[in-house]
Amino acid sequence: MTTYDQRRAALRADCTRCHALCCVVPGFARSSDFAIDKPAGRPCPNLQADFRCGVHSELRVRGFPGCTVYDCLGAGQHVTQVVLGGHDWRTSPDTAEAMVEVFPVVRDLFELLRYLAEAASFPRAVEVHDALEAAYAEIEALAGADAATLSSLDVDPVRRRAVPLLRRASELQRAGLGGADRAGEQLIGADLGGARLAGASLRGAVLVGASLRLADLRGADLTGADLRGADLRGADLRGALFLLDAQLVSARGDRATWLDDDRERPGHWAEPG
Repeated sequence: MTTYDQRRAALRADCTRCHALCCVVPGFARSSDFAIDKPAGRPCPNLQADFRCGVHSELRVRGFPGCTVYDCLGAGQHVTQVVLGGHDWRTSPDTAEAMVEVFPVVRDLFELLRYLAEAASFPRAVEVHDALEAAYAEIEALAGADAATLSSLDVDPVRRRAVPLLRRASELQRAGLGGADRAGEQLIGADLGGARLAGASLRGAVLVGASLRLADLRGADLTGADLRGADLRGADLRGALFLLDAQLVSARGDRATWLDDDRERPGHWAEPG
C-alpha cells in the first residue's frame, strides 16, 4: 500500500509534464482575480508556444492573482501524459476536444483522491480506514479510464459516496477538541481575530476577507473553505484538516503563521506586522 506522503507527492501539479491545460480549459471573467475575459476552451493570450506563461513571474502585479491560486493537483499531467498519450492539443483537433471534456472530470477526481488520501492517514479514524482505502481505489481506477469513458463520467454520484466517509473521518480525528460547527457559514469580512476555532468544522465556510489573525485553527476542518484575502497572520494552522495549498496561497499570512513542517509558506506572504 502506498503511503500518504507518496500519494500526496503524486497528487501535485507538474507543469513540465503538462500542455498548460489550466491555461486553456477553464474560462474566467474580468474581475479582481483576472485582468481580462477568457472563454472556456480558448488559450490565454499570455500562453507561449512552449506552453509556458509569459507573465508567470508577474501574475499578481499584472492582475492575474486568480491564476496563482489554481491547483490541478496533478490532473493536468495525468490527462496530458496518460489519458491523451502526450499528444499536443495545438496540432491535434481530436486531442483538443477531448482535453476540454476530460480535464474538469479528472480534476474533480483528483481532488477527491487528495482528500481521501489525507483522511486515510488520520490515526483516530481507524474505523473508516478500510472504507476510505476502497473509495480511493475506486476513484483511482476511474481516473485511469480512457478519454471516452471519462468524458461521459458523472462525478456527482462518486462524490456523494465519498463525502460521508470524509465527514466521518473528520469527526473522528477532531473528537475531543470541542470545536464548534460553523460549516457553510457566510463569514465574509468577519472579525475572528484571536478566535478559538481548534477542532472546528469550517467546511465550505466563506471567509473571504475575514480576519483570522492570531486565531487558533489547530485541527480545524477547512474542506473547501474560501480563504481568499483572509488574514492568517499569526494564526495557528497546525494539524488543520483538508487544507489545500491553493487555499493558503489565496490568503494573507506572514512568517508568524503557524504551519505544519511539511507545508511550504506562500512566497507572497508578508513579514510579521
